[in-house]
Amino acid sequence: MLQSPQPLNVYLSGEIHTDWRQRIAEGVKAAELPVTLLEPVTEHATSDDCGVAILGSEEKSFWHDHKGAKVNAIRTRTLIGRADVVVVRFGEQYRQWNAAFDAGYAAALGKPVITLHDPKLTHALKEVDGAALAVAETPEQVVEILSYVVKGELSR
Repeated sequence: MLQSPQPLNVYLSGEIHTDWRQRIAEGVKAAELPVTLLEPVTEHATSDDCGVAILGSEEKSFWHDHKGAKVNAIRTRTLIGRADVVVVRFGEQYRQWNAAFDAGYAAALGKPVITLHDPKLTHALKEVDGAALAVAETPEQVVEILSYVVKGELSR
């Protein structure tokens, strides 16, 4: 007897300069998947300044960044903890060190990780990909994986 699809919480970590999150959201909606997408704060100024905005200003940029990173880590770790699946996107233009941490953290918690990146980055990301259960090259492949996980069938 087939069961009805189970809802998933999916955390979308990593690169913020392309439309990959939007493409996944549109694909999830089009496939009518019971998926809730969770994500970090992707607006640079808010993310960078959250620590000093809440906890007070800092004279040195190191401590400014440190406070922001710690406050963002509270959000990130909370949402990864709630996630059933974690998707980590690595782009070509910027180094996403925080995304590498997110992938490792999620894997350490036993969360299934899907990495998403261009094949040109495979060698550089071999250790991160080693922790992933799937390595996708497009947001549409991520949607296909999520559809398979939820429905247990191929959509093609």
